[in-house]
Amino acid sequence: MSGNRRLTAAAAAFAAMSVLATACTGQSGGAAADDPGKDVTLNFWHGWSAPSEVKAIEENIARFQKAHPNIKVKVTGNMTDDKINQALRAGGDKAPDVVSSFTTDSVGKFCNSGAFADLNPFLGKSGVDKAKVFPKTLLEYTQFNGNQCTLPLLNDAYGLVYNVDAFKAAGITEPPKTWSRFVEDAQKLTKPNGDSYDQLGVMPTFHGYETTPVRLAAQWSPTYFGADGTSNLAKDPAFANMLTAQKDLVAKLGGYERLEKFRSTFGDEWSAEHPFHKGQVAMQVDGEWRAAMAKEAGVTFEIGTAPLPVPDDQIADYGKGYLSGTVMGIAAGSRKQNASWELVKYMTTDTEAVVAFANAIHNVPSTLAALESPALEVTPEFKTFLDIARHPKSNTTPARADGGTYQLTFQDLAYAVEKGDVTDIPAGLAKTGRQIDTDIAKAK
Repeated sequence: MSGNRRLTAAAAAFAAMSVLATACTGQSGGAAADDPGKDVTLNFWHGWSAPSEVKAIEENIARFQKAHPNIKVKVTGNMTDDKINQALRAGGDKAPDVVSSFTTDSVGKFCNSGAFADLNPFLGKSGVDKAKVFPKTLLEYTQFNGNQCTLPLLNDAYGLVYNVDAFKAAGITEPPKTWSRFVEDAQKLTKPNGDSYDQLGVMPTFHGYETTPVRLAAQWSPTYFGADGTSNLAKDPAFANMLTAQKDLVAKLGGYERLEKFRSTFGDEWSAEHPFHKGQVAMQVDGEWRAAMAKEAGVTFEIGTAPLPVPDDQIADYGKGYLSGTVMGIAAGSRKQNASWELVKYMTTDTEAVVAFANAIHNVPSTLAALESPALEVTPEFKTFLDIARHPKSNTTPARADGGTYQLTFQDLAYAVEKGDVTDIPAGLAKTGRQIDTDIAKAK
């Protein structure tokens, strides 16, 4: 799940998942009739592709097969949601029985379409109390309307990664906790050079890698939908406040066009050419993997990590952040659901398995026990993200029947606001909210 999978074009992923409504629903939950004690071969599809990630998966599967010698697991990696969707529709012996997806935003569609089996009956039969095993926020993004069609498999937390040397040079002694201080520090760290920059405090535009509208909005603790299920964008001031604050920061750092021109010089997010690695930006909105990647890239400066700043009037909630992660489920059309559950249960709830996987690919563990395990490898930089994951005010985007389409609609508005194409933010939010309600109604 290290960051690059997250960049799978969201629009394509959501479009690919839209046809899952026609997928074969197969057996459901406790009605699975296969004997998990008999010899069986499971098809497990996942999205990891980097050698270290593939190795970590293989090691986990080897431990599982040692404990379950009758269950063989055929692993297929580098699978996108598009490929998974096609296989689920086709069915047959070659289709996946167990699936891992990086697209948490598609959970609502996975559950609503019946493409994945509800895991609640399996949890019940196994005596697994999910509320005592998984953090609350992770359970929220792995279920929809009570259908727990996926479970968390590792976790991502988003915070601030910064260049300590650049901070010292600018006279900054600690990472900013409030948004106003964040703006001040970003300006102090910015070194203009003509119509470009020798160093930018932070790239604030919404095209800047992990700096997305939903991740910034999380710091305002937004409520995306009201009690009646309709969009809350125009009613919750968090959204207008976030968009206004971000647009103000864009203006103070040189304006949209100048920033975007500088951004066009940036290297790939997952290479040594990343602008943070090269010192082009002093602060970076990013996940728990960035510090380790920067060190592997051979940066010569000291790296610091911290939670993202909060609005000035929410300083008591400093430490929170946006959470997401990889999800794991069982294909509803599988005829091996009880055996599949043994694999899902092992990979998502076994503390040793979760910790080993987290250590191998530098992600945050997804169970409460794994978060506290003494076997978890914790550097000072990584600890920041563990604390964000544990914070009671950390939040995520809720699942909906149309998957993450509503997030893309909100994102489009954010793009238009920062560019200056939409100047009346309340009116824009109201219009966007109506579009979100229409899209969700069509998806049901």
